[in-house]
Amino acid sequence: MHAIRHSEFGPADVLHLETLPDLSPAPGQLRIAVEAAGVHLLDTSIRAGESFGAGTAPELPMIPGREVAGVVDEIGNDVDASWLGRRVVAHLGFASGGYADQAVVDASRAHVVPDGLDAPTAVAAIGTGRTATAILEFAKLTSDDVVLVTSAAGGMGLLFLQGAAAVGARTVALAGGPDKVQLAHRFGATLALDHRSQEWRQRLHELGDPTVVLDGVAGPIGLALYRSLAPGGRLIRFGWSSGEPNDYDDPDRPVVDVLGPPIMARLAEFERAALAAAADGSRVPYVGTTVPLADAAAAHRALETSASVGKVVLVVER
Repeated sequence: MHAIRHSEFGPADVLHLETLPDLSPAPGQLRIAVEAAGVHLLDTSIRAGESFGAGTAPELPMIPGREVAGVVDEIGNDVDASWLGRRVVAHLGFASGGYADQAVVDASRAHVVPDGLDAPTAVAAIGTGRTATAILEFAKLTSDDVVLVTSAAGGMGLLFLQGAAAVGARTVALAGGPDKVQLAHRFGATLALDHRSQEWRQRLHELGDPTVVLDGVAGPIGLALYRSLAPGGRLIRFGWSSGEPNDYDDPDRPVVDVLGPPIMARLAEFERAALAAAADGSRVPYVGTTVPLADAAAAHRALETSASVGKVVLVVER
């Protein structure tokens, strides 16, 4: 098989395409001929050796990546033969070998790809989509809310805009640059602001006092949005991609942390819900950046420099 590996922590250039022995599924497992693999900002920090999210430093060499979609081409013992030839999508776990043209996973963790979904969209749903689904549930948005969305042109941000629009909430989308602002409007933002401009802070209240912040950025932007909240408003925190986590101490503006234990026991449920929403069109991931598997380093650079839009996906050319 062909896979992206790195043998040291460092910049994107440490990622190399290598030829490795084919995988063999163990009892209870499927082997997937991979067509698409998801890429996350967390992948870049793991590769750099800077942060490992909820996990620990992986052993090197390693194959990055956590979710894949493709066709089942081999099964292990005790697996129903009906899996063979099925289009499936699966989350592999933490940093578990997704950047490759083969992957193995327990059959219990695989989902049949719904009709009408291509492999990149299915991959976006099983990873980014499941997280967005969980965050939207914990956010409990209503038609009375004015919702601030950070990184609004990213994979999760565009799903948040769709979820908020579905319940009738008004949304203020923050994005970097005119093209990303336009994309946020396309996906339902009531008001889209360019956080690179000088005026975005003054325009936050154009729709009324914000009641919810959906924030995975933190840093100065997250702090400004928190302070803009109406009394009783809440900040839903799911990360700090700026590298600067904030301390929030206003009892009138509660902070809700949603990653980790609150969603871990329900991951399969959120995966099914995200795939169903993508299939019925109610909340469809936008795959805005696709990169050939061999060019995984370019995908990492696009994320690290904020050059990507929507979900970033590696595609396998066969």
